[in-house]
Amino acid sequence: MSEDSGVRYCERFSYLFLKFTLIVYSTVFWLIGGFILAIGIYAEVERQKYKTLEGAFLAPAILLIVLGIIMFIVSFIGVLSSLRDNLCLLQVFLYTLTICLILELLGGVLALVFKNQTLEFLNNNIRNGIKNYYDDLDFKNIMDFVQRKFKCCGGEDFKDWESNNYHSCTAPGPLACGVPYTCCIQNTTNAVANTMCGYKILDKERLDLLYIIHVRGCTDAVFIWFLDNYNIMAGILLGILLPQLFGVIITWLYITRVEDAISEHGNYMDGLLEATPGRSGSSKSKTGGCCMCLPDTD
Repeated sequence: MSEDSGVRYCERFSYLFLKFTLIVYSTVFWLIGGFILAIGIYAEVERQKYKTLEGAFLAPAILLIVLGIIMFIVSFIGVLSSLRDNLCLLQVFLYTLTICLILELLGGVLALVFKNQTLEFLNNNIRNGIKNYYDDLDFKNIMDFVQRKFKCCGGEDFKDWESNNYHSCTAPGPLACGVPYTCCIQNTTNAVANTMCGYKILDKERLDLLYIIHVRGCTDAVFIWFLDNYNIMAGILLGILLPQLFGVIITWLYITRVEDAISEHGNYMDGLLEATPGRSGSSKSKTGGCCMCLPDTD
């Protein structure tokens, strides 16, 4: 190895730094992916016991399983390629991260450009969930939390609850023509919530209910909340996109270092950087190993 190439690798410690950074990065997300996958499988097994919903959008367990599988496989490719210096796997890892990042950005832009279609899609899925509100505990808990947190009712508006068999105005029973109590405007002075506060209100006018329930739909309420709390929204977006961007950059830099080492030292077999053909095994062992950092010695 020439003196210039020694300075190039030793001065910046780029090869080892990039290698171990990529290993740690991939391993962390590999473990996170496995954890998410395990939670998703457990949740889906429990959901199958009381399965009523057919749409994957309404089943958080399905979403967790898909996310966990993608993270687990992609991160495993990153771990394996960084350990073996395998250019083919490194490129697969880089292109996969890049494609995922582009798809997420493109999806966000399209959702904003086609805002009305996005809201309609969300409202339709929420209505499908409302139909099975009392049969699916996952959706019920999520819907109750959203209605309390964002002070809203239903998807598009409170009238969505008429699609539920128990709350329809044509249904028998005490829930007919009503909404869940999580839609109600809570009186903070009362320690016990009035679970029948939404009784017989679906056949009333919107203005008559302003002081009884939250008449605004949850899709609009959540969207307005994000606009009012843009710093939180920006933090969420950065938390999702920056780690992926960091992975793309660090992988690209590492690929360039591996390619430099291959061109500098000649042979490349299964991720191992070897010395040029004219060197003896003893000399190769004295050159700093895979670091390619120390000068040659006789």
